[in-house]
Amino acid sequence: MESGEQEEGWIENRRSKGTWKHAAFHVATTIATPAAYAPLPFALASLGWSLGVFSLVGGTLVTWYSSLIISSLWAWNGEEHTTYRQLSRSIFGSWGYWAVSFFQQVASLGNNIAIHIAAGTSLKAVYKYFHENGALTLQEFIIFFGVFELFLSQFPDIHSLRWVNALCTCSTVGFAGTTIGLTLYNGKKIERGSVNYHLEGDLATKIFKAFNALGTIAFSFGDAMLPEIQSTIRNPAKKNMYKGISLAYGIIVLSYWQVAFSGYWAFGSQVQPYILSSLKVPQWAIVMAHMFAVIQIAGCFQIYCRPTYAYFEENMLSKDQTGLFRIRNRLVRLFATSLYMVLITCIAAAMPFFGDFVAICGAVGFTPLDFVMPLIAYVKVGKLPKNRSLGLSVKALNLFIAVWFSGVAILGCIGAVRFTVKDAQTYKFFYDM
Repeated sequence: MESGEQEEGWIENRRSKGTWKHAAFHVATTIATPAAYAPLPFALASLGWSLGVFSLVGGTLVTWYSSLIISSLWAWNGEEHTTYRQLSRSIFGSWGYWAVSFFQQVASLGNNIAIHIAAGTSLKAVYKYFHENGALTLQEFIIFFGVFELFLSQFPDIHSLRWVNALCTCSTVGFAGTTIGLTLYNGKKIERGSVNYHLEGDLATKIFKAFNALGTIAFSFGDAMLPEIQSTIRNPAKKNMYKGISLAYGIIVLSYWQVAFSGYWAFGSQVQPYILSSLKVPQWAIVMAHMFAVIQIAGCFQIYCRPTYAYFEENMLSKDQTGLFRIRNRLVRLFATSLYMVLITCIAAAMPFFGDFVAICGAVGFTPLDFVMPLIAYVKVGKLPKNRSLGLSVKALNLFIAVWFSGVAILGCIGAVRFTVKDAQTYKFFYDM
């Protein structure tokens, strides 16, 4: 194909109706969840200012770049690849399909466990504000959230949730703005001489905390769903997706960096894994931030359900949508989504170790999908600049980033597993944190 228009011109009867603004809503909802950037100040506290800022800024630029690459490959061989699995199979063959299937399931399951815990924590915080001596536990709020997500799971696809995700994007901005203001307000009330930015613990603890932090930062940029989102966007799908991704990353820069930097500045090495837990006053504003978090997480959860739901639909639903087959499909979908929600809810309730799930999910699930495979795929399909010197430079850059972040994935996984084992020994199952 000689141009983007020619490459997409073969799809004459595409029914996708999403605009680039819808793409931005979906991408921002998928990436910029409070569960993703609320742990960033703690990640910086585990790395220190220099390495922390470098890792955060580097992660932003690399994932923006890799997201644009994935979007450029969406119809690279004249076929519409509606899922990341299909795209990977067309480039790498069957092993690519199964590798992406595995990583997507790890990413989606791990992400939804982590944000389920975050949603339950925020709901409990709101409840405690109005009922200080209330008897409801974290596990009960996790169940409440699971029931609501089961309802949203009956919507047929991502595009049908576009207005939910638009509300979620607004909640992302609301959460970030409220949290930044609260951290600055609380930080000024603290005696600044008592705040330190030293890495705490012995050498082994510092090293494993740094590994864990790398996994957390990888999680914060996780987006294993770009082809699925792009398939809902009208032509020209590439151009619209580029605009949507760039707008979403504008929102990310304005929210992630400020939350991370202000949170670490305010509380230093004593910052909590979930930044809202470090805030003390005013209570009404903290409650508002928790509400923004719950609303945003509700939409993000749904996007990450979809790879698993797609697997169920491909193997269990009839393509005949008439009469009894339509009723059967709805019942089968209800059964499959209920089974998924029971699994996620039980794990989240039993092991509410938010920070550990974040780091594991980032290291094992998102790093291969967002930092490694897109760059290798771009080289493999030969989408390099025609200028020889520039082409070699781009190839070298892509391979360097892929190797570097493969190392990050391994180190992040080591740190996350260590802290998960440690927390499992400290807390009992179904601990009301």
